[in-house]
Amino acid sequence: MLKDTLISKFTQFKLLGHTEEKLRVLVADDNQDILALFSELLRLKNFDVVGTATSGKEAVKVYNFTKPHISFLDVAMPDGDGIYALEKIRETDPKAIVIMVTSDISPITATRLEQLHASAIVYKPFDIEDIIKIVKGLVPDTNNGRLKFFN
Repeated sequence: MLKDTLISKFTQFKLLGHTEEKLRVLVADDNQDILALFSELLRLKNFDVVGTATSGKEAVKVYNFTKPHISFLDVAMPDGDGIYALEKIRETDPKAIVIMVTSDISPITATRLEQLHASAIVYKPFDIEDIIKIVKGLVPDTNNGRLKFFN
């Protein structure tokens, strides 16, 4: 279902060329440099970054206000981490597309993210093209094993 939703939205975007509606994304990371770089890379790839956040609680507020197509949440953040944000987003929007970004490769974190139905996990460091592959919904994993899909 995630792939179908993403393909549908991306196909609509691609077929219409420069349409008024780009895929709207939320980016949350407590590291300001990573937040700025990731947001800019997404903009260069023609995404509309409608909100950014530096904590889990802020990410939930921004999500509820902007209703993005896709949210990218860092797992380790202060004041409510990414897992907190994922849980709260799932409570209000069970079908939300939420991609978790982390350097935490522990089985405990992976299991918790799976239980909360994270749409995907991207492990740091990542390549922006890996992110594009997720969004296009075309390739479930990449050569470096940095992507893991649930659904």
